[in-house]
Amino acid sequence: MNSKSTSSIDEIVQKLEYYCSYQERCHLEVQEKLRGFILSENERNQIIVHLIDTNFLNEERFAMVFTISKFHQKKWGKIRIKNELKARKISDYLITKALQSIPMGEYYQCFETLSEKVWDTITEKNELKKRKKFCDSLLRKGWESETIYQKAKELANTAN
Repeated sequence: MNSKSTSSIDEIVQKLEYYCSYQERCHLEVQEKLRGFILSENERNQIIVHLIDTNFLNEERFAMVFTISKFHQKKWGKIRIKNELKARKISDYLITKALQSIPMGEYYQCFETLSEKVWDTITEKNELKKRKKFCDSLLRKGWESETIYQKAKELANTAN
């Protein structure tokens, strides 16, 4: 038998408290972790309620931390962040609230810096191919398409 299946409820709670304190987690991640233990649905629900009551698990806090960290560390745009939060089953209300926590001035400054860096690193000589690579790169990071296309035109015009 594997050790996960024979753990007591208290041991499982302790493991999940550590799991949640090590890094912010969403409900979905905790539910996935709980599937590794042999528990009844009622026991799983009790553990989740305990984690919420003791503030180890907080969806709003998770959404805020996730949004700010992905924006600052990975330079993701709002579309990518929103899609990633939706994939984790975060409510639309919390997604909107988290996205509003990004300062707009900082958001556009990040886009400007990132777009110029991406443009400069693309070595393609054909202008249309270069613009496509530029747009694809920033679309993957979740930036708004109209902003990307406008910036691509601007950068292409300054290069000529």
